[in-house]
Amino acid sequence: MSFVTRIGLAAKSPFSLFGLGAVRTATKRAGGTVHNHGGSPGKRLGVKKFSDQYVIPGNIIVRQRGTLFHPGQHVKMGRDHTIYATVPGFVRFYKEKWMRGERRFVGVVLEKGDVLPRDEAARGTSRYCGLVDLNAFKSQQASTTL
Repeated sequence: MSFVTRIGLAAKSPFSLFGLGAVRTATKRAGGTVHNHGGSPGKRLGVKKFSDQYVIPGNIIVRQRGTLFHPGQHVKMGRDHTIYATVPGFVRFYKEKWMRGERRFVGVVLEKGDVLPRDEAARGTSRYCGLVDLNAFKSQQASTTL
């Protein structure tokens, strides 16, 4: 191919006016980028036992990051802020005024009809005496003394 022919072909190109020469085109489509590469599996957080559900000691009521719910009566909080039951009973969720706002609490009541927060001045403190069935213990004591 002669020099004159090459100049003639270059003049037909739309980019020859700007001095760019040939333009390469893509042989593959753009794939894009992936953010976080799939991430990590979910942590299964949230409320596990809802209001009025029966729980036994050790049942997890709420799994959370931070204290969205605070521990109330007959529950404790683990080091990862998991709230779990310490007595058998029924779950109750309630709110109390706290400083300028309000806090959400989770508690366990011993009887199904009870409400939280408990009016301790009128009704007394709610106590659970675990591992001792007093009726069975009294009947056993009465049968051994006869």
